[in-house]
Amino acid sequence: MKVIATWTRLEWRRRWRALTVLAAVAGARRSQTAFSRLWAQTLPTTVTVLPNQPGFDWAKIRALPEVAALTTFAVSGFELEGVPGAQTGFPSADSQVMRTIERPVVLQGRVFSPSRADEVVVSTGFVANFGRGVGDFVALHLPAPAQSVQGGYDPSSNGPPRGPVIRARIVGVVRSFWFSDSPGVPGGVFASPALFARYRVNFMGTAGHAAAINALVRLKGGETAIPAFKRDLARVSGRSDIDVWNNYADMGAPARRVTGYEAACLLAFGVAALVAAFFLVGQSVARYTSTTVPDLQVLQAVGLTSRQAVGSASAPPFLAAVAGATLGVAAAVLASRWMPIGAASLLEPSPGFDADWLILGPGWVLAPVMVLAGSAAAAATTLAAARRQVLPRRSTVAAAVAGAGLPVAAVVGTRFALEPGRGRSSVPVRPAVTGAIAGVLGILAAFTFSAGIADAAANPVRFGQTNQLEGWLGFNGSDFGPAGRVLSAIAADRDVTGLNSARIAVAQSGQVSITTYTYDPVAGKRLPLVLTAGHMPATGSEILLAPTTARQLHTAAGAAIQVTGSAGPRTVTVAGIGFVPEGPHNSYDSGAWVSPALYDQLFAGARYAFKFHIAEVALRPGANVQAAAHRLDAAAAAIKGGQAFQFGPLSPPSEIQLIKDVAVLPLLLGAFLALLAVGAVGHALAIAVRRRRHELAVLRALGMTRRQARAVVATQASVLAVIGLVFGVPLGLALGRTIWRMVANSTPVAYHPPLAMWALLLIGPLALLAANLLAAWPGQRAARLSSAQILRAE
Repeated sequence: MKVIATWTRLEWRRRWRALTVLAAVAGARRSQTAFSRLWAQTLPTTVTVLPNQPGFDWAKIRALPEVAALTTFAVSGFELEGVPGAQTGFPSADSQVMRTIERPVVLQGRVFSPSRADEVVVSTGFVANFGRGVGDFVALHLPAPAQSVQGGYDPSSNGPPRGPVIRARIVGVVRSFWFSDSPGVPGGVFASPALFARYRVNFMGTAGHAAAINALVRLKGGETAIPAFKRDLARVSGRSDIDVWNNYADMGAPARRVTGYEAACLLAFGVAALVAAFFLVGQSVARYTSTTVPDLQVLQAVGLTSRQAVGSASAPPFLAAVAGATLGVAAAVLASRWMPIGAASLLEPSPGFDADWLILGPGWVLAPVMVLAGSAAAAATTLAAARRQVLPRRSTVAAAVAGAGLPVAAVVGTRFALEPGRGRSSVPVRPAVTGAIAGVLGILAAFTFSAGIADAAANPVRFGQTNQLEGWLGFNGSDFGPAGRVLSAIAADRDVTGLNSARIAVAQSGQVSITTYTYDPVAGKRLPLVLTAGHMPATGSEILLAPTTARQLHTAAGAAIQVTGSAGPRTVTVAGIGFVPEGPHNSYDSGAWVSPALYDQLFAGARYAFKFHIAEVALRPGANVQAAAHRLDAAAAAIKGGQAFQFGPLSPPSEIQLIKDVAVLPLLLGAFLALLAVGAVGHALAIAVRRRRHELAVLRALGMTRRQARAVVATQASVLAVIGLVFGVPLGLALGRTIWRMVANSTPVAYHPPLAMWALLLIGPLALLAANLLAAWPGQRAARLSSAQILRAE
């Protein structure tokens, strides 16, 4: 019966530990590879080419020797009736999309027919958030031709669409990198190119084809062909300022960062589960071995060899581990149905069940082997110790407590917590101490990291967003009206503390495109910027780079780089590293700030004096943002010709949603470590009462009361909790800040040391409370021990 009970106990523990470890590690690998596997299967876009020039001749670009496939899209959009927030912009303008380039993984149904204007495909997020899938219909509300002004149709500035309504059928659910969901966006609807062909005037407008068409390009040599493609693009177009995105490096980098972080969290979860398995399963193996040794010693007296004794003690744990690992592998395959998690789930090309035998196969073999090795070592050690007399290790802390004359309950409880003992009276002290430290460390690290995320999510300034309003002043070299007079009127507003007139164009440095902003304060109202190194450009020969751009150029503050605009190359000094505004063609961590003088040097003689012209408005703390926007709109409208200017609040950076999505992972890991602490400490308390019942019985016979017996266990629990706090609090705080700094640097976001004040204040009382609650049942058992029966049996 003893063997059967041990088998069952070990098998169940091994099963759940194997499930947790294997599922977490396999999930980590699946998360880490989601982007690359999707990229490999979908004929991905190598570069996105953004001339934003009406009437641009794409036939010349298609003919370039580096181009394998090219598809165009309109810089315009449409609205969905009754489906707010869905992604609908940039309708495809030719039949190559989803065929020779960005050929998606079809998760349900099929891809739309390029000749059917009434067919669309959707993303998985659209199905999940709006409940419409294959076979359902959506109403596409197109803009009127007059609404597709320069820059394309935008409902935020051009009003609700007034064109025809198309009833389109959803024929498929698809996924590629370009046609995937983004965090914070509730899904997308992607129209057939036949829609653009039939309603071209609605998307492009009538005033000389006001809207522009840009393109996705797949190159024959992949990333290695980008330099040659850029040279040929400049040659045939006559423009050196065309923005060219490297999709893998520029757009894929954030996705790879966040999926890598999710994979690291899952891997950490798996490692924690593995550590828990070593401790908790190891304790079961050790208990079984210690109770088996007396029987084996008896058999050794009648001829059982030491090797046979070790084999007899190791066989049941090994067989239990084989059964547990087998069931763990099966359960891990079942758990893969919900993997990967977070942003990686938006890029997974094969959602559903997955058996990753590179992980599951070795895990299936190694788990029983490790249990066999551990049980054999424990058996050999126990048998060897039984043949010789070894003095038990004494704790200096317990000796100091005894020397201080503290009560008997305090002395005995401290010994129980810190002295492992020997043989039948041994207690798992090290696992209990390690578990207590890990629990406190994990909880505090998780809450410290969570405090960093909460701080970043609540403060857009951590992403360099120091302005609250933004107004569009011009496009493709032409202002929409008297921009100078409007800016002067805005600067006079009582709530405006910073105002910058930013002209935007694209420069090149090596193979890196740099979206370049002018720092040009209006009326002396300087817009505050967030710098991570160096200083703002002070002369016409200095530039400030955004962090990702600096990393791509392998440069730092103080270095000299060559920047090329339409007027040719200029050698400039990197004055500093800092964040830039998030624009249509750049994120807040990519681009550069320059002075108006350097901007004029770089882009003199360009086809367009600027690609975009925007006004960035910073308001005083506490100002009503919406009220200020209405007031600035009115001030612009009061100026003749200024009615075209509108000012609106900024959307938060998309990276805020990304870091929010991964916030739960450290909390789950912290909770798991807390459970490990509860299990390790609770096990140590329970086993101490059982294995040292003889010592307690002697003390009870000498006069120890029931209350003092309970105090012994409470002291043992409190000592373990105090040790966990002494080591776990500083380590947890340091670990949480270290992890947040790593995430902040890779996101990137301006690092601010996080402090989880409530967690720091409550961790001590809660740890002591939890420890004493765990001590309640073992303490009651200690108080009810029958001294006479125990001493008579001993």
